[in-house]
Amino acid sequence: MSGTLYGKEKTEKEIEIEKIIEETKNSDQKIYPILKPGNWVGLKAGALNSNLIKSEAGPKVVIAYGIDTPDNFVFLTQKHLENMDLKQITNEAFRNLGNYETEFTYSKAFQNKLLTSSGHDFSSERILSNSHMLKAHAMLDAEDLLVSVPRRSCMMVISRDSDEELLGAFLDMHKNAWEDDSYGNAPIANILFTMKEGHITGHIALDNITRDE
Repeated sequence: MSGTLYGKEKTEKEIEIEKIIEETKNSDQKIYPILKPGNWVGLKAGALNSNLIKSEAGPKVVIAYGIDTPDNFVFLTQKHLENMDLKQITNEAFRNLGNYETEFTYSKAFQNKLLTSSGHDFSSERILSNSHMLKAHAMLDAEDLLVSVPRRSCMMVISRDSDEELLGAFLDMHKNAWEDDSYGNAPIANILFTMKEGHITGHIALDNITRDE
């Protein structure tokens, strides 16, 4: 009788990534995508990343990948690719993000024309979840959205077709959140994302924009 086992033999990389996934499956220690600014020090340390917004001067916002542990985030680096496959890492990270539950809340102060989804570790990263952002389109009955994720654990959303007064107030909220580091939430970017059909379509840089009082 032949001792041959049918089926494709797993590589060391596949075994290693499956081991990590299995170890984190029944715990809070899962792989997630994490938004970081383009000047994040982890990039020089070799952290795995992909560009979310890139400019001629370099990346403005990147997606890093890390394991959520009880104490901190353990970011995956290029060294992990010696035993792990990048595609499997990203697939697992986005699968976990999709299963991470956050909800939108109407802002009564803005006549229910602004949504917030903040206060959780991956609230800002949920901008990368198409199903989550489609809920924002539906709740605001808007085809085009402006989304603010100035810092981690923070998200604010408004219809791009809102009136000037509402848009101005939205910009003020973004500015306050961007400049306020009292909660210790790491900064992401001083930009607004444009969104259609639950997908990011572009961005508006706010560094050099001022509003008339």
